[in-house]
Amino acid sequence: MKQPLFHVVLVEPEIPQNTGNIGRLCVGSRCSLHLIKPLGFSLEDRYMKRAGLDYWKYLDWHLHDSFEAFMEKMHPERFYFFSKKAVKNYWDVSFQRGDALVFGKETLGLPESFIKNYPEQSLRIPMPGETRSINLSNSVAVAVYEGMRQLHVSAPLD
Repeated sequence: MKQPLFHVVLVEPEIPQNTGNIGRLCVGSRCSLHLIKPLGFSLEDRYMKRAGLDYWKYLDWHLHDSFEAFMEKMHPERFYFFSKKAVKNYWDVSFQRGDALVFGKETLGLPESFIKNYPEQSLRIPMPGETRSINLSNSVAVAVYEGMRQLHVSAPLD
């Protein structure tokens, strides 16, 4: 596989359908997917496979024992944590190819220590309406497509 556009990192994902949808998005946007243990489902789970069945074999995906293991193995130059607890909006940064976009689990999000220790790398997707958050796969899509918009990616990458 060519260099991924972004590294999408899911910290302890819980819902297989979300992970399957995100995997499908990663194939279509040429991003790599990184899953951080523990997972709330089996990788053999039929629901996860159904969500991305036709595309999963094309997905560049990696399984890591911890976020620290991901950082040690991948050494991303830049990374961003997405959280409703962040202050900065996601459109206030300039994404670059190879950035790691990090998302937390569906029920609890990311550990607060991530946001506290890296406030400049912590981003939120504003929710001015009556809901507290949007679905994880929608959040990943918002972030990936904002990065693609900023980088003017509209055709297959070289």
